Amino acid sequence: MGELRSRRSVLAVPGSNPRFVEKARGLDTDAFFLDLEDAVAPLEKESARETVVKALNDGGWEGRVRSVRVNDISTGWAYRDVITVVEGAGAHLDTLVLPKVTAARDVHWLDTLLTQIERAAGLPVGRIGIEAQIEDAKGLVNVDEIAAASPRLETLVYGPADFMASINMKSLVVGEQPPGYDVGDAYHHVLMRILVAARAHGVQAIDGPYLQIRDVDAFRRAAGRTAALGFDGKWVLHPLQVEAANEAFAPSQEDYDHAELILDAYAHATTVDRRGAVMLGEEMLDEASRKMALVVAGKGRAAGLSRTRAFDPEA
Repeated sequence: MGELRSRRSVLAVPGSNPRFVEKARGLDTDAFFLDLEDAVAPLEKESARETVVKALNDGGWEGRVRSVRVNDISTGWAYRDVITVVEGAGAHLDTLVLPKVTAARDVHWLDTLLTQIERAAGLPVGRIGIEAQIEDAKGLVNVDEIAAASPRLETLVYGPADFMASINMKSLVVGEQPPGYDVGDAYHHVLMRILVAARAHGVQAIDGPYLQIRDVDAFRRAAGRTAALGFDGKWVLHPLQVEAANEAFAPSQEDYDHAELILDAYAHATTVDRRGAVMLGEEMLDEASRKMALVVAGKGRAAGLSRTRAFDPEA
């Protein structure tokens, strides 16, 4: 797995709808996936594969992470989804999203199949990544093993609707607190469990979709909660949600500038001045400060922010 890519906004695009595919090309998302699973009716799944292959090969996705969500391995479509898409457009594909992952063996299956296809098609072995969706109780219980299952793994993705159904949650509104739950956050344990597993194994954590697509304020609140925890991005279902996601999962200009100044001040004090005690104005810095600043600076750089304040060692 290479350097982690920015995924503040991950657009879901129905793979069977050429009009939606074309519209998606013009949206300012960090990533997208062409969907062969839930967004495609059973009778359309085979023809959707060819639509997806053509969409990837036609290009127009510059600067974005290019993905396809295949069907889960319990279905009769999954293996043919992988073969058709990778043989047909593997050179223009960054990752495959594997839904309903319940154990490490699911990721092992996809890793092995990808390796076989890459070798047969003359593609670089191991370049295509895997994104694993955690969508039920069993997947959450096994999330550490899933996160460690393959060097191809790039993200863990929370699938809220299926997860809510799997634990019999008393709600029909995805992303909002269930009726009667009036203290804290009903999803906090699930989100933190996925996040900690992701960080322990060096992969990204992506929040799932918010289904009330025209309520941008509610989407912004939901995205803000998971961004505050440390998630890297969120799935978006509608153009209205894109800007809100990009803002939520990027640091503010002020925080980004401050993080870069911390890194400069720490480096100058420990290398040029050779002092362990580091001051930035009235702020005392240490190694933990540097690590926190690295996170914020990294997210800012990935989001394309530019510094507006230069470090002055004499200040």
